[in-house]
Amino acid sequence: MRAVRYHGREDIRVDDIPEPVCGSGQVKIKPAFVGICGSDLHEYMGGPHAVPQSPHPITGEKLPTTLGHEFSGVIEEVGVDVTDLKVGDKVAVKPNLSDGSAGGLSDHIVVDRKHAILLPESMPLDIGALIEPLSVAWHAVNRSPLQKGDTALVVGAGPIGLAIVQVLRARDIETIIVVEVSKRRREFAATFGASHVLNPIDVDAVSEIRSITGDVKGVAIAFECSGVQAGLDTAMAGTRVRGTTVILSLWEKKPVLDAFAVVLGEKHIAGAVVYEEGDFEGVIWAIESGKLQPRSMITSTILMEEIVEKGFKALIHEKDNHIKILVDISA
Repeated sequence: MRAVRYHGREDIRVDDIPEPVCGSGQVKIKPAFVGICGSDLHEYMGGPHAVPQSPHPITGEKLPTTLGHEFSGVIEEVGVDVTDLKVGDKVAVKPNLSDGSAGGLSDHIVVDRKHAILLPESMPLDIGALIEPLSVAWHAVNRSPLQKGDTALVVGAGPIGLAIVQVLRARDIETIIVVEVSKRRREFAATFGASHVLNPIDVDAVSEIRSITGDVKGVAIAFECSGVQAGLDTAMAGTRVRGTTVILSLWEKKPVLDAFAVVLGEKHIAGAVVYEEGDFEGVIWAIESGKLQPRSMITSTILMEEIVEKGFKALIHEKDNHIKILVDISA
């Protein structure tokens, strides 16, 4: 079968590998749509989070490894002891742990039953591929002490920052301030429900945030999604006394934190990565209820054989024009 595999820095190939066999307690899935994630780009460019050459101490993962962890598909076989899913069911896959032997960017994949999350029959499979990245945002908002009526700041309007905006709007947050240097991404943020969009090159973002929030001089919750020092500084300075900053971004170098400001402002810092039990289901419910309407996140759909030129290179050289590029494997 075909599989998109990462062999090393800027070396991604469509290989022919053996088709996996469905075992007891497992399901075999035909992937339909697969999203390209920021972590995939880090690997492609050989960043600090790239897959190691030696086997991972927990998963045994080593190169080459099949890519694709944001995906939907249709069950084509169920293993012994699986009684609550059937052939033909639509699923999204929750990829909490992988051994690298298979990923969503392949013609077939086998996963343990617990990783296959049933999708409503009415949900299109391309929308199903957005469940995973939206669950990252859903989890990050859950990690914060967000309350009804709070004000929120999102620094960095890449795919995850824009997902945060949507989740905040789904939680009925009215004041959502986005700070982003890219004009196109600021437009995306406004489309997805940001109440205020600031360009930190043109304005003093922190002063503007304090003006918008009035007497409290800062937002209740900030979400740092930029991965750059200036973004972290804005998030921290943009929160009010005893406010919380949730950091989601992957950092290429260790940032500097102003501990003095944290102490004087009695501020809180939290980290958020991936998701936990209930997050996928929460996102599915929000989409079905109409609180999340993420279709506009899909800015391009390509074929497996186009993944380098129209996928990875497009996200590197035309990143401001894209939120989520999906690979269509449904044919």
